[in-house]
Amino acid sequence: MEGSLLILVVPILQAAVRSGTPILFVCIGEIYAERSGILNVGLEGLMLVGAIAGFTAGFSAGNPVVGVFAAAIAGALFSLIHAYVTITLRADQIVSGLTLTILGTGISGFFGKPMIGQVGPGFDQIAIPGLSKIPVLGQVLFQQDAMVYLSFVLVPIAWWVMYKTHLGLSIRSVGENPATADSLGVSVTKVRYGCVLFGGAMAGLGGAYLSLAYTTMWIEQMSGGRGWITLALVIFAAWNPARAMLGAYLFGGADALQLRIQAVGIEIPTYFLMMLPYVLTIGILVLASRASLRRRIGAPAALALPYAREER
Repeated sequence: MEGSLLILVVPILQAAVRSGTPILFVCIGEIYAERSGILNVGLEGLMLVGAIAGFTAGFSAGNPVVGVFAAAIAGALFSLIHAYVTITLRADQIVSGLTLTILGTGISGFFGKPMIGQVGPGFDQIAIPGLSKIPVLGQVLFQQDAMVYLSFVLVPIAWWVMYKTHLGLSIRSVGENPATADSLGVSVTKVRYGCVLFGGAMAGLGGAYLSLAYTTMWIEQMSGGRGWITLALVIFAAWNPARAMLGAYLFGGADALQLRIQAVGIEIPTYFLMMLPYVLTIGILVLASRASLRRRIGAPAALALPYAREER
C-alpha cells in the first residue's frame, strides 16, 4: 500500500516543482522590485516577451542556453518601460503595469505567429549523482532539468543579498522610507531602476522556462495567468525569497494536482479543477487586502508610492 501511494504521490510532487519553477523565477524578481517600492502588475506581459524571445533565440541557435540569456535580456529591456514611466515620470504603477501586460501579449503574439508548431531545443532532466538516489526527495528535487537547479541556486543568493548585504539594506530602506534613504546618500532612483530591471530579467527567465523546458514549443499566451498568481505569491511569501520557494511549489502542486485528477478520469468538472490555483490566489489577495495584515506580514511601507526629492 505504501509503495502504491509513493508511485502516485512522487510524480505529482515532481510536477509541482516543474510547474512552480517559472512562478518562482518571476516571484524572486518581483520581491526585489516591490521591496524597493515599485509594484509591477505587468508580469504576465514580461513572461510572454521572455518566452518568445527565449524560444526564438534558442530555436535559431539550436541551443536552449542561448534562449535563456536572450529571455533575460528581453525581459530586462522590456521592464525598462515600466521603470521609466513609474520612477522617472512618477506615473501610476498599476496603469503602467497593465499597459505592459497588454503590450507584451501583443508583441509576443505578433512575433510568435511564425513559431507556432515549431519544436525547439529543450533542457533534459539531469539526475544528480548520489542525491538523486535519496528516497522520494531525490526523485522529486534532484531528477530535474538545469533551470530547476538554477532556481535552487538563485533562491539562497537572493535571500542572502536581501538580508545580509549593504545592497539589500539599501533596497529595503528605499522601499520603507525613500526620503530617509535619500538623506543618507542612497540613490532611490538607481536602486529602484536596478530592482525593476532585475525583476524583468527574472520574469524573462520564467517565460523562458515555459517555452524551453516545460513545453519546448511556443504557444500563444502560454503564461496562462502565472504572472497574476505571482503577485499573490509575493504576499504569501511575505516578500521573502526563501519563503517564495515553498509558495511556488504549493501553487505548482495545485496546478499539477488538477492535471493529474483529470488524467486519471475522476469525475470532477474540468473547469472547477482548472480554477483551483486561482481560487488559492484570490483567497490570499483577499486576506492581504487588510491593512493590519499587510503591516503584520511586512509589506514595504512605500510600495506603489512615487518619490521625488522635492516632495520630502
